[in-house]
Formats: sequence, C-alpha cells, structure tokens
Amino acid sequence: MTSEMRGLYAVTPDDRLLPRLSALVEAALQGGVRLVQYRNKQAPAPLRRAQAAELLRVCRAYGAKLIVNDDLWLAIEIGADGAHVGRDDLPGHDLATAREALGAKRLLGVSCYNDLARVEAAAKAGANYIGIGSMFPSATKPGAVPATLDMLTEARRRFAGPIAGIGGITIRNAPQVIAAGADMVAVVGDLFDAMDIGRRAAEFQQLFTGK
Repeated sequence: MTSEMRGLYAVTPDDRLLPRLSALVEAALQGGVRLVQYRNKQAPAPLRRAQAAELLRVCRAYGAKLIVNDDLWLAIEIGADGAHVGRDDLPGHDLATAREALGAKRLLGVSCYNDLARVEAAAKAGANYIGIGSMFPSATKPGAVPATLDMLTEARRRFAGPIAGIGGITIRNAPQVIAAGADMVAVVGDLFDAMDIGRRAAEFQQLFTGK
C-alpha cells in the first residue's frame, strides 16, 4: 500500500469558482493530504475539465495524487492519477472495461456502498481501492444507503487492497471507522467547512499515526 492510500482522502465540495476551489484544496494539501478526489456533480463539462486540470496542477506541486470522480474519460484526458466510479458511472460498460481503459499506472476506485457482492466484483476487476458507505448520515448525499461498521469489517476481510470509509465522517467519528478496518476516510464537509482546513487535515492524518 502506498502512503497516498492511507489517511485522509480529501473529496472536493461542489464549488463553481475555480480559484476558490484551488485554494481550498491547496490548504488541505498543506495540512498533509496526499490523495484528492475531484467531485463536482453540478458543474458543466467545460468547467469540470478546467477545475480538474487546475487541481491536478496543484496536487502535482505537493506530490499528491488526483482522482476524478464519476468521469473515467476526463481522468484519462487530463492525465489524472485515476478515476473513482459508482454504480451508474459506466453506462454500457463494466468495471473490467474501466480497469482496461485506465491502464496499469492509473488508480481505479470503486464505490461499493453496503454491497459485499460489489466488493468482490471490484476485487475481481482489479480495483486499487474501494469505498464503503455511507458510514453516517451525510449532508453531501442525504439519500445514501447506510453501511454499518460491521459491514466495513467484513469488506476488509474480502478485499485485500485499501478501503475508504465514506459518508458523514468527522474528526470525532473517524476513529470508529478506522478501528473497523478503514485505511482511509473520505471527507468533504468536515474538512472543507473547517475554519482552518490545513489544521483539520493534519488532525485527520494524526488519527492514522501508528495504525
């Protein structure tokens, strides 16, 4: 497991202002983040490309990796470090197609929700990491299906690679997710809504010290 695949996994908020989004991510990187997911469900395609390309530049400057959420082809186009796909992000294609398209050098992350069968499918397809959740109620995805800590532990037994706990994770409840077997915690609000983003990022990273 690489160092980027352990600790805080910073997931960007829906923000249409490119300079502000870039500054938010840079603050997290200054706090020690080494894996960033670009996620914007609301922006039109040209803005998504511009934002993703800018965040890739910022991540490169800090020696961090950028994963593009939902859009496999955008990740390949801009030369990102990988893509994270959910159940509906590959219309007409399967996880094996995504793995082949990304090639051996890019990362494939797969949302597995609370579905152990999808965990096994991700493993079979060669996913580099999986996401389990929503671990807690989430303002980012209020309708997300909940996943239990026990389910994450079982996913840990079935998947040999890194696992990210996703959904409603805060600095207070993250230790439960880590104890259940998560190698990473994917966080949006509790990171980017913090008064001091760099400090909050460092606090999350410290939770993994000695794990």
